[in-house]
Amino acid sequence: MHMQLGMIGLGRMGANMAERLVRGGHTVVGFDPSPEARGLASSKGISPAASLAELIDRLPAPRVLWLMVPAGKIVDDTLAELLPLLSRDDVVVDGGNSFYKDTMRRGQMLAEQGVHYVDCGTSGGVWGLAEGYSLMIGGETTAVERLRPIFATLAPAPDRGWGRVGPGGAGHFTKMVHNGIEYGLMQAYAEGFAIMQHKTDFALDLHQVAEIWREGSVVRSWLLDLTADALGKNPKLAGIAPYVEDSGEGRWTAAEAIDLNVSAPVITLSLLERLRSRDGDSFADKLLAAMRNEFGGHKIKAE
Repeated sequence: MHMQLGMIGLGRMGANMAERLVRGGHTVVGFDPSPEARGLASSKGISPAASLAELIDRLPAPRVLWLMVPAGKIVDDTLAELLPLLSRDDVVVDGGNSFYKDTMRRGQMLAEQGVHYVDCGTSGGVWGLAEGYSLMIGGETTAVERLRPIFATLAPAPDRGWGRVGPGGAGHFTKMVHNGIEYGLMQAYAEGFAIMQHKTDFALDLHQVAEIWREGSVVRSWLLDLTADALGKNPKLAGIAPYVEDSGEGRWTAAEAIDLNVSAPVITLSLLERLRSRDGDSFADKLLAAMRNEFGGHKIKAE
């Protein structure tokens, strides 16, 4: 079934999702504050709008609007600008990585105006355009059902890789935990490969090991496929700083685990390891060296 929708935010994820929808036979009007992003979108069959007001004007009511903007204040600002333009029964989908409690608050606010709010935790990254996206959806059943053709087109298959997981907020909550698990998996692979890299007597070819593990092994996964790919392109990881960012989802997962009295040491420690990676001048490590010197006369290595 053909649908019309507005995509707000034509960055890497938003533009790719809009393109996948266009390829699937839907009509997409797109808005992004950047003229470059709008120009690029128009070359992919997405019809660009110069403003949010124009985007709303060009969609038939009841409208479907999909937000692909960074989590936090930008979502609130966009909704504040949209609300006066929206009509009863319009549906707004937040497909970004919003904190689920913010989602619940926003859903309440929109419901007061008769507008439906659907949260969609989206996984798939830069590969989603070709492979499809994994979609974890929260919101009223009727609103989600109305968008079924859109989810079916975005997902890897119409009946796989997507589903309504619960009421408003449940989609973003599930995606938050998904990202927490991702931190733990990545950390385990990273530690294992580091141990092998340090075993110099065996001169292991890490790319070869990764390739062997990809077939039939208990630890095979898409993350391992990507790891093998990275090691194939750059076996020594030359030019990569040992500095790891985090998008915030791992922090929320760890905090939620504490709130719920759930022990989540692997996810929590993998987050702490990322924070550790950014401390190029660790006061804690200097103090450890100083303590060892105080109690045991152990030598301090000068900077």
